Amino acid sequence: MKQDISGYTRLAAVIATPIKHSLSPLIHNTAFQELGIDAVYLAFDVEPARFEHVFDSIRDLNMLGVNLSMPYKEPAYRLADELSEAARLIGAVNTIVNQNGRLTGYNTDGEGFVNSLKEARINVTGKRVTVLGAGGAAKAIISQLALTGVEAVDVFKRMDDKFFEIQKGFDTLSEYTGVPVRLHDFYRTDEMSAAIAESHLLVNATQVGMYPETGACPLADAEVLHPDLAVADLIYHPQETQLLQLASARGCRTVNGIGMLIHQAAVAFELWTGRKMPVDSVKQVILKQLQN
Repeated sequence: MKQDISGYTRLAAVIATPIKHSLSPLIHNTAFQELGIDAVYLAFDVEPARFEHVFDSIRDLNMLGVNLSMPYKEPAYRLADELSEAARLIGAVNTIVNQNGRLTGYNTDGEGFVNSLKEARINVTGKRVTVLGAGGAAKAIISQLALTGVEAVDVFKRMDDKFFEIQKGFDTLSEYTGVPVRLHDFYRTDEMSAAIAESHLLVNATQVGMYPETGACPLADAEVLHPDLAVADLIYHPQETQLLQLASARGCRTVNGIGMLIHQAAVAFELWTGRKMPVDSVKQVILKQLQN
């Protein structure tokens, strides 16, 4: 269906650098067109020195809002007029909603991930979770899992100069939610094996296994995978990583990153428009694009 652009057409966008590879315009424009919403979604590559002017542009152009990707999630957190509960806990923003010039920052990554689990009929409430990686997406997921009410989260990250700072952030999250969030050295494979053995969900939030290194796996030993475990990989290229292949072979339920990609966008879409994104239609378009 051809989309007509007029003087009434509203604008939304994703802001990052680099950003030309983004699937976000395809996701949101597909949804706008299917629902007959008079809006368009573009990708803007903005230099860091110019980023602070983006917020004035959102107001001046009366935009619906924007999505934010690297490296602007933390700067946006500091510039927003208001913050959602999740954004405050995570310390990063991936969505701005413009309400008559007042810009509210949200982080939809965690909610999008949890919604992708629901779509796959995976319930983690009151259950233990192990997360590999502690980057921006991982923090969002861990925060949302804690807010959702999991039993505990064990996080494995390589030791570096940010390790103890991240640990303090998880301590604060634990105090706020009452859910223990424990940070471990990624290379303590004995601790990782013990955590996975007690977990109902394993999440790979690292880039290990992403194209073109498709033969790589974040686990040193696949024997730790057990049939009571669901395994989620945030990677969507390839759609079935080496980790997910090994997990399937050992009887685990598996989820790739396409669900989170679409569902985090769906949360932002609803914040802007008040309408539910047609997730099934969008998913078919994205799968076709990835196959190409």
